[in-house]
Amino acid sequence: MRKKSVIKKRIISVFLTAMMLVSVTACGSQNAGSGDTTGGTTESKTESEGAPTETTDLTLVLDWAPNTNHTGLYAAVDKGYFSEAGLNVTIVQPPEDGAATMVASGDAQFGVEFQDTMAPALSQENPLPISAVAAILQHNTSGLVSLKEKGIDSFGKLPGHSYATWDSPTEQAILKTLVEKDGGDWSQVKLISTYVEDIFAGLNADIDSVWIYAGWERIRLEMENIDYNFLLFKDYDPVFDYYNPVIVGNNDYLQQNPDVTKAFLDAVKKGYEFAANAPEEAADILLKNAPELDETLVKKSQAYLSTQYIDDADSWGVIDPERWNRFYHWLNENNLVEKELPENAGLAENHL
Repeated sequence: MRKKSVIKKRIISVFLTAMMLVSVTACGSQNAGSGDTTGGTTESKTESEGAPTETTDLTLVLDWAPNTNHTGLYAAVDKGYFSEAGLNVTIVQPPEDGAATMVASGDAQFGVEFQDTMAPALSQENPLPISAVAAILQHNTSGLVSLKEKGIDSFGKLPGHSYATWDSPTEQAILKTLVEKDGGDWSQVKLISTYVEDIFAGLNADIDSVWIYAGWERIRLEMENIDYNFLLFKDYDPVFDYYNPVIVGNNDYLQQNPDVTKAFLDAVKKGYEFAANAPEEAADILLKNAPELDETLVKKSQAYLSTQYIDDADSWGVIDPERWNRFYHWLNENNLVEKELPENAGLAENHL
């Protein structure tokens, strides 16, 4: 599985400046210790009745520092959707070994992951007990970027050029498939093992192409008025329209606490629906919780992602099992996992 490595740095590299722990409680408490990672309950009193009521404490771990993928979560806190559901949710950043391990251990009940990064964890000898319960974005927004002057306007034109790789077998297999499907010779692609933190600087140095996400790095290029070619993976082969990112839950917790899980997901859904319908205000909420982020970039990113949270789905959070399984079948067929992934691997039975 991917840990805090160059792979995760590539996924959301632009957020490296925001490494402090962010902890927010949905009930508005300023008590840093209010989140019980075991998903316990605390007593509070209602103003109208004065009787004790139970509030469920939950911990949600992000995949990286706060960014526009997470806006709906912060909106659920800020708009009171969690507290209305009787939930006290603490949002934290991941430990060194990643969000998936923290959820699997039960130290967090829910977390943010990616379908592709989940695959190794699900296919190992002792699979991590985690399952996806909702899709944050409906479609894969990642793709290959290059300067327009390089002429890489299709994957078949990548041979003869360089590509910055993080040396993941799955990553390289995806690009190899797309290059060869477009008539190119993968062996003629120059692979450079490097982590490109500054995309513009890298593309103007010795790197011809880089894997990026449309919702952040592509917007940065546009802000700098850079002429570029961007090839969305999903547009060239539907098998690569996998889900990233997703919200995952601890399997035991999901099974033992179906009502709390439903309340949590309903509140999160409201948060992302708000972020989709009110991107300006949603961006302000994110900036309030992560003031170190660039305001202009966040605003532009939020405007774009507001169209991606739901997109062509009936509602936010939907995961199509056929599309989920199609990508994992591809991993199986190409021997890219330790053990074959079974049907619906890592997909919660009662996902949204």
